[in-house]
Amino acid sequence: MTKLPVIVGFGGVNAAGRSSGFHSYKRMIADVLSEHEMQSTWQDLAHRMGLEAESIDAEVIESIRQGTLVRRIDSFDPDHLLYQSQASLSSENDRISFTLRKSKLPNQIPDNWHLEEKGSKVIVTVHGALDALLPQSVSFPVSSGANIPHGFDPGKLYNARFHPRGLKLSVYGASDMMNSLGLEWSHVLSAITPDQVSVYAGSSMGQIDESSMAGMMAAPLTSGRVSSKMMAMSFAQMPADFINSYVLSSIGNTGTNMGACATFLYNLRQGINDIQQGLARVVIVGNAEAPIVAELMEGYRVMGALAEDHKLCNLDGTDQPDNRRACRPFSDNAGFIMGESAQFVILMDDQLALQLGANIYGSVADVFVNADANKKSISAPGVGNYVTMAKATALAKAILGDEALQSTYVHAHGTGTPQNRVTESHILNEVAKTFGIKSWPVTAIKSYVGHSMGVAAGDQLIAALGVWKYGYIPGIKTIDHIADDVHCSNLNILTDHHFVGPQGEKCQGVILNAKGFGGNNASGLVLSPQKTLAMLSKRYGKQAIDEYVARNETVAQRVIAADDKATQGDETMLYSFGEAVMDEKDVSIEPTQLKLSGFEHAIPLPQENPFKDYI
Repeated sequence: MTKLPVIVGFGGVNAAGRSSGFHSYKRMIADVLSEHEMQSTWQDLAHRMGLEAESIDAEVIESIRQGTLVRRIDSFDPDHLLYQSQASLSSENDRISFTLRKSKLPNQIPDNWHLEEKGSKVIVTVHGALDALLPQSVSFPVSSGANIPHGFDPGKLYNARFHPRGLKLSVYGASDMMNSLGLEWSHVLSAITPDQVSVYAGSSMGQIDESSMAGMMAAPLTSGRVSSKMMAMSFAQMPADFINSYVLSSIGNTGTNMGACATFLYNLRQGINDIQQGLARVVIVGNAEAPIVAELMEGYRVMGALAEDHKLCNLDGTDQPDNRRACRPFSDNAGFIMGESAQFVILMDDQLALQLGANIYGSVADVFVNADANKKSISAPGVGNYVTMAKATALAKAILGDEALQSTYVHAHGTGTPQNRVTESHILNEVAKTFGIKSWPVTAIKSYVGHSMGVAAGDQLIAALGVWKYGYIPGIKTIDHIADDVHCSNLNILTDHHFVGPQGEKCQGVILNAKGFGGNNASGLVLSPQKTLAMLSKRYGKQAIDEYVARNETVAQRVIAADDKATQGDETMLYSFGEAVMDEKDVSIEPTQLKLSGFEHAIPLPQENPFKDYI
């Protein structure tokens, strides 16, 4: 019987705040939650943003609102971006003179330079023209972005010296995830062998700031210095490497499966396959992305993908862009908004989750991945997403039945570009018609947290888990109408929060959809915790579930206690560099097993020929 991968923990951070404790989700639906329900989230964000106050009053809440979600970029100043322009300098007498330190002279002195030493310096006289780069301050055409909450630097919570921003987000997100588990990691490992853990995590863009790839590539032209860490830390799989080495100390399966903006779902697919095939019993899946870098954004801007300020102004007939409403999925829009995010989830096989009493937030039925085949251009949408959405919906029907299928909903890719609103709405609408869904609820949370590239579906998943806690599907509050060219005869594109029961019990499943650059399409079916427990009860029986519920009481209390501590600003960052390092002295190999001193259980070695039927 196929094992069911269940979600037992989650964590991270995006423009809406911390993921565990459902805080980022609550920030998105703050206008429909009570003051009491929001108190812990406002407090959590206040600590994270450095808003020290005796009480969370209206002024503090307004500061939090202004410093979260999609807003004006705050990781660089869009009005004063450093730019260098080429120039050829000359003078009336055809001579230019200046002074340099000897150490700053070029290795090869140009023929038209005359040098005169003066102590430790050199007077340079140039005969003719001098080629130069002149620094200037320019205004970047895009001022909207979705940075993590203003003032929050996860690197201050651990020894993050020279770490790229994306890796800081990775360490924070993975720590937040582990803190949400309610179980000591050593206790989890005591129930499995150390190789029954998988970590699939990465970044679709790689690490690209001044501490990694961007700094390394720019160094020759900016007089910068390339450090020994820059190259290593630029790799796209580095989030997985950091988690294995410094957060979990794991020797299990590892890697990242990249698929542009569908990368999180690609990694999720890897994880659930490991569980279903018995290759792993515990899987960490996640991504981290810090793409709000001007040089990178310029690449997307010249493609016509980003919401430029002048386009937003034209939409609204104003002189100033409305940064808060910059991302407008399925309405008249101007492009997508870059977002920062790190999202991680812990999956276990169903038997282990019950054995340990872990919190069960839902389960992942399957993830479908299909390419676009031949198309007009590599960036154009194609037919692959019809395949993934149809497969995911057909599976939902098979598991839930016709009636419950009507109450599922879709987390659309919903980028906010004119092309996406037409193509994705047509896909969703055709699938809805095919399966007899009359009014399929569709939301797009990039309107809140921007487009975090490879993490985008992770943002969707975290929001989906929140629906099964507080009952509201977040609506697309940045739009006031659906564009005329959107296909929606069988869709209910939500422009307001949609209530599906106090704990979302009216909705048994959600489809997460992602459309990646280059033809990387993925759609995943996630089942509610109520449906998951009902399935487990049928498989294992009432007694097993009763015993699980009893074991879960302590775990659930620990999860709440950890969240309360983090809300008060007291959270544990899991980062152990150079501690309990194993080497060859810690390895003991026998023909049937391999033992490592750092782990309780030995790793069994293969003893049977899996291809004996071929021999």
